[in-house]
Amino acid sequence: MSLPRAMEDQIQVAAADGMRALGRRIAGLLKADDLVILSGPLGAGKTTLVQGIGEGLGVRGPITSPTFVIARVHPSLVGGPDLVHADAYRLTGPAEVDDLDLDASLERSVTVVEWGGGLAEGLAADRLEITISLAAPPAGRGQDGVPGPQDGEIDRRPRTVRIAGIGERWRAAGGIEPRGSGDSAFLPCSPRPEAL
Repeated sequence: MSLPRAMEDQIQVAAADGMRALGRRIAGLLKADDLVILSGPLGAGKTTLVQGIGEGLGVRGPITSPTFVIARVHPSLVGGPDLVHADAYRLTGPAEVDDLDLDASLERSVTVVEWGGGLAEGLAADRLEITISLAAPPAGRGQDGVPGPQDGEIDRRPRTVRIAGIGERWRAAGGIEPRGSGDSAFLPCSPRPEAL
């Protein structure tokens, strides 16, 4: 059964540093028992976004990609919820996600699953689904002379971040648009779709 989208935003983020800032803003909305599912191509900024969420939650770091350990717990340093950071990249189905027992710590943690689309939705009826898309790369020459992006160029490419709140938890939530004109981490926010 598909749950209705209670909240949906689309935000333009200028570069990788903006992903961290967006993560800190998202952390301000999160509480224990929240599930966040991240999707996007390699290099889109999923782990960078989680670093910002971790900073915003005040958890012990450093936060790095858990691809090889699959899941890592970052305890709170400020009395808030822990952060469980999981990576489903190497998992082949929902049964393998279930084997991780992420739902066992869900009620006392914020759980973020990278590459979790199509795999981790069964962990919670209420969740944030965040999809990150990179802008097309400009034509250029790579370091080895082969046509391609310049070194470090991916960190400077704008991202489109779609945030969808699923379930009752997010029904009353507002958007996550940037506040104030001095917030240089974000490009102007596109109009927010009405809650469905």
